Amino acid sequence: MTVKIIEVKTKKDLRKYIHIPEKIHVNDKNWVPPIYADEWNFYNPKKNKSFSYCDTVLLLALKDGKVAGRIMGIINHRYNEIKQEKHGRFEFLECWDDPDVAHALISHVENWAKERGMNHLVGPLGFSDKDPQGFLIEGFNHMAIIATTYNREYMVKLTAGEGYTKNVDLIDYLVNVPGDMPEIYKRIYKRVSHRADFKIVEFSSRKEIKPYIIPVLQLMNETYSEIYGFVPLDEKEMVDLAKRYLPILHPDFIKLVLIEKEPVGFVVGIPDLSTGLKKAKGRLFPFGIFKIFRAMKKSKRLNLLLGAIKPKYQGLGIDVMMGVKMLETAIQHGMTEIESHLILENNHKMNGEVIKAGGKVYKRFRIYKKAL
Repeated sequence: MTVKIIEVKTKKDLRKYIHIPEKIHVNDKNWVPPIYADEWNFYNPKKNKSFSYCDTVLLLALKDGKVAGRIMGIINHRYNEIKQEKHGRFEFLECWDDPDVAHALISHVENWAKERGMNHLVGPLGFSDKDPQGFLIEGFNHMAIIATTYNREYMVKLTAGEGYTKNVDLIDYLVNVPGDMPEIYKRIYKRVSHRADFKIVEFSSRKEIKPYIIPVLQLMNETYSEIYGFVPLDEKEMVDLAKRYLPILHPDFIKLVLIEKEPVGFVVGIPDLSTGLKKAKGRLFPFGIFKIFRAMKKSKRLNLLLGAIKPKYQGLGIDVMMGVKMLETAIQHGMTEIESHLILENNHKMNGEVIKAGGKVYKRFRIYKKAL
């Protein structure tokens, strides 16, 4: 049957676009719904400033009159200007195992990007690396976690069938939490923490976190500048990002290092909320929020979200200070595993540190590319 592609223009179509993944993955025990309130905000140009410097298109595929798939096309002009590229992006590609639907969706975005002067299409990749990126290529037997992609294995086949090849892989590790702090960590921490200019800050409430939000995200801008897909945030975007995640952050799992009141290193973790999101079916109200918080309270896994150290202070032990404090907190909360979140395969230093800490490859994601 003929596949028809339509552009999402109405609230009704956007609802279909947002909710089609739950139909595709209805019987998949490892798929986790998004927080749907966040989804509506994400696609709202009045609330998501990324739309102001990106060209975008949202598409639905119809087959036999029924919604059969979706995709988003993005041209991030800010990123392309910084990197001197002409790359379009595809993101949020979802469909059943149907080559005709996949071809119709992807080729439509390819043509859309070519018409706007782009010479490559890469993806899955959103506005920045803070959005879910890459298709899962290893680890299909594990449940999805917040801010990462989840897809069936056939999506990899369908994408390759459209002529896409590897651009870069991202690796997700699991690290076992020891019952007691290893002596070697204690010794290193003692040596580093004796430096009078380093001060580690821990938090007990979200109110205490707020004054540090903008300085910490400014540090992220500085530190992440060379990371693939990263786009510097302006202050408004920093506030928006904080609003998005602050309600579910646990103050205990945020560690900050200051030098003369200046943030020079930070790490942010969150108890895994995947089982809570599944029970809540992605809805916060009327009772979903309680299911999510209950799951976080019972979780034995800590998901790391963000971390950075100011370049000129790297290699001085700040990572050890934060790592030891995070491990101590994880042990106190009865955590048994720490998930590293996505690390670029060519970030050899970070990969080495995680492996040295006992990290085992848990999942692997791939961003694809194709010349247009």
